[in-house]
Amino acid sequence: MPQAPVARVQARSAVVTPATWAVGAPEPEPRVEVVEEYPAEVAAFAGDASVRWFNGRPVRPARELTMVVTAYSPDERSCGESADGITATLHSVETNDFCLVAADPALLRYGSMLTIPGYDEGRIVPVLDCGGAIKGHRLDVLYPTHEKAREWGRRKLKVVVWEYADGLPAENPRRER
Repeated sequence: MPQAPVARVQARSAVVTPATWAVGAPEPEPRVEVVEEYPAEVAAFAGDASVRWFNGRPVRPARELTMVVTAYSPDERSCGESADGITATLHSVETNDFCLVAADPALLRYGSMLTIPGYDEGRIVPVLDCGGAIKGHRLDVLYPTHEKAREWGRRKLKVVVWEYADGLPAENPRRER
């Protein structure tokens, strides 16, 4: 079976030992050495600062939306009778370490990827849920406890919607569990 092409990612480093460098002597010239090999399709995105990674695939910003962002918890106080720990896409609320989003599927499809200022340290989070009050330009971010969700409050924010940069289609989130 032929191997996939690889690209070599290089870093500048210098090897300094007591025998090669003395106090007061100029530092030796750094040399270039291979530190890691990546498949060519991964290395193609290495120089693009706008590209990030989600689910092992490269993603890039697609658009910004201004949204009203509230928060919820997976208990009865937020979810009422549907507080069974399972999202609308049949994922556990523990998916992604309790960091996921509920959105209006008419605006943001299930599986959409977002970054929301102030939520999950700016990491990309998936849309895996919806809610009765979540219509149009509204989002609900998940927190593991009702108290944490209440701390979030209500915020009007610009969120970034991400898309896969590798040209492959997005997976159906109902198939991934």
